[in-house]
Amino acid sequence: MANSKYILAIDLGTSGPKVALVSTFGEILVVESEKIPLHLLSGGGAEQSPQDWWKGIKTATHKILSQNLVPVDDILAISCTGQWSGTVAVDQYSQPLMNAIIWMDTRGAEYVRELIKGFPQIQGYGVWKTLNWVRLTGGLPGKAGKDPIAHILYIKNEFPDLYQKTYKFLEPKDYLNLVLSGQYAAGYDSICLHWLTDNRRLDKVTYNQRLINLSSIDADKLPKLHQALDLLGPIQPKVAKELGLNEKVQVIVGTPDVQSAAVGSGAVGDYQTHLYIGTSSWLACHLPFKMTDIVRNMASLPSAIPDKYIVVAEQECAGVCLTHLRDNILFPEDELAPTPKSLDLLEGFNKLAERVPAGSDKLIYLPWLYGERAPVDEAQLRGGFVNQTLKTTRAHLVRAVFEGVAFNTRWMFESMEKSIKHKIKTLTITGGGAQSEFWCQVLADVLDRTIHQIKEPLFVNLRGAAFLASMAMGQLSIADISKRVEIAKRFVPNQQNRRIYDELFHEFINTYKQLKPIYSRLNRSP
Repeated sequence: MANSKYILAIDLGTSGPKVALVSTFGEILVVESEKIPLHLLSGGGAEQSPQDWWKGIKTATHKILSQNLVPVDDILAISCTGQWSGTVAVDQYSQPLMNAIIWMDTRGAEYVRELIKGFPQIQGYGVWKTLNWVRLTGGLPGKAGKDPIAHILYIKNEFPDLYQKTYKFLEPKDYLNLVLSGQYAAGYDSICLHWLTDNRRLDKVTYNQRLINLSSIDADKLPKLHQALDLLGPIQPKVAKELGLNEKVQVIVGTPDVQSAAVGSGAVGDYQTHLYIGTSSWLACHLPFKMTDIVRNMASLPSAIPDKYIVVAEQECAGVCLTHLRDNILFPEDELAPTPKSLDLLEGFNKLAERVPAGSDKLIYLPWLYGERAPVDEAQLRGGFVNQTLKTTRAHLVRAVFEGVAFNTRWMFESMEKSIKHKIKTLTITGGGAQSEFWCQVLADVLDRTIHQIKEPLFVNLRGAAFLASMAMGQLSIADISKRVEIAKRFVPNQQNRRIYDELFHEFINTYKQLKPIYSRLNRSP
C-alpha cells in the first residue's frame, strides 16, 4: 500500500458521525466515531444541532490524523454521506438558523397533507397532482410529514420570519459539503425527497417550475444541483487548517446513506439488492428503469451511480428496537435497577435468543415504535408484543424482536418484488445488525432467501462514500466495485423453520390490519 492514495470518508448517522481513512480501493485503515444528542420534541419533533455534527467530525478527524498512518498529502478527497430526508436552514454566511430537522420529524404532516389533497382524491392524494408528481419525479410526498418538503412547509408556516431569513435549505450531507467547500449544492439523488425535480433524465435532473409553484416554496431557497460524482472544488483553506488537511483536498458531491450503502455493499448491478439494518433499516435495489408504486409507498429515484435508478423500502425502526428493549424495558436505570447496564447488545441478545425455539412460542413483536414508512406510510402505528403468556421470558422477548424486524422486512421484500416485477434470489446484508450471525440466519429463514453477509458490514456507508470519491477522482470504475467487496459468510434458509415463520408472518400482517384503526384513534393529532 506504499503507493496508495486515500479518501477521508464521513458518515453522518443519527447517533453521530463516523470518520474513516479509506484507500481508493476500499480498504478501511481506521474509523473513529463520536456520539451526538438527538432531541425528540412534542408534536413529533426530531432535531439535531449542526454545530454538534461538525464538532464530532472535527474530533474524529483529529483522532485519525494524529495516528500518522499515511502522509496527509496522500489524502486526495473528502466524501460525505449520512442520514437522508433532513433539512438545515442556513443563511448567506453558511450559518444554520436553527437546529436541523431530521428524518424522524413529523411536524410538517398537516401541511404536506394539505398540499397533496385535491379533487378527485384517492387515499388522501389529489389525482391530478399525483399524476404530475409521478410522471416527473417518480414518486410523491409521504403523508407522514418526514420528507424535506414537509419540513420546509412546517418552517414556512410556523416560523415565517426564519423562513424569510433562510438563504438555502440543505440536506444534512449537503450542509457538511457547504462547510467543507463553501458551495450551496445538492446531488441529483439527495434532493429527491423534496419532490420538486424532474428525474426523467438521469444525466440532467432539474427543478420543475410547476412542482415548485405547487409547493409554494421559493425557488431561490433551493441549492444548485450536481451529480454525485461531481467535484465541488477544493476544501476551504480555513477548514483545511481546522481539520489538519492539505488545501488541495477535493470535496465530492457524494450521496446520502441509502445510496452509499448500495455502492458499499457491492450490489451495484441491475436487480441486485442489499438490506441495511441500523437504527432504521431499508431494502434497496438498482433498476434500469423508472417505476412508481403508490400503494406500497415505493418509487425508483436517481441513484448515485450514473444512469441507474434505485428503489428503496424503508423500515423506521430496526436495530433501535433492540436498544429500546434493553434500555427501556429490560435494563432501565431506575429505582428497580440501580446498577448501570453492562450488556453487550448483540452478543448478549444473541445468546438469549438462541435458547428459544424459532417462532418464540408464537410471541409476535411489532416493530413500529415510530410509525412506519414502507410498505405502508402510517405515522400512527405503534409497536409492542402480541400473544404473551405466563411462560413468556425475556429470552422470548429478545428473540421476538429479532423475528419481528424480520417479518417487517419480509413484508417490504415481498412488496418490492411485486413492485419491480422481479424475483430477488439473494440479498447482501449490511449495517450494524449484520454483525449478528443469529439475526442473519433468522432473516434468511423468514425471507426464504440466501443472505450474503459482507465483511465489515458496519462500515458499508463509509466504504461506499470512498468508492464514489475514487470514481470521481479517476481511481476506480463502477465495474471494479463488486470485486472490492468481500463476502464474509453465506446464510442459507433452514427449511425446518419454514412452516412456523410462514404462519407467524401471516398473523403479523393480520395483526397490522386489526390494530390499524385502534392505533389511528389512539394516536391521532389533537
